Amino acid sequence: MNHDRYEDAYLAGILKDVRTIALLGASPKPDRPSFGVMRFLLARGYTVYPVNPGQAGKEILGQKTYATLADIPEPIDMVDVFRAPEYLDAVVDEAMALEQRPAVIWAQLGVRDDAAAAKAEAEGVKVVMDRCPAIEYPRLVG
Repeated sequence: MNHDRYEDAYLAGILKDVRTIALLGASPKPDRPSFGVMRFLLARGYTVYPVNPGQAGKEILGQKTYATLADIPEPIDMVDVFRAPEYLDAVVDEAMALEQRPAVIWAQLGVRDDAAAAKAEAEGVKVVMDRCPAIEYPRLVG
């Protein structure tokens, strides 16, 4: 897939189909983008599992934080990645190692690794990069 541009229907379909999200790189700091996006997603009815090894066992926005994707107690539909681009390949590997793989890996603004995306897509996982669901949701879903 060409990740330079996404069809609105592709993004809207993901945002409408997804119910559970692992927010990788979640921060308890209100001034961090991951905190604001998590608050936005929770307010829209998504189940959001914050993932941050340094915060494991603590709560962010009232949600228990997990150290890894594998620690989340239920299958997740989407991994929302707040990590630097050089970590995206390892995130894909971690997601592909799950017993039930997520349907989507969504890399936040500024996060892009085409080789990692191709690896996920070869396994049937949809990929969005350099986009933010908190920006796309109001534009496409309402």
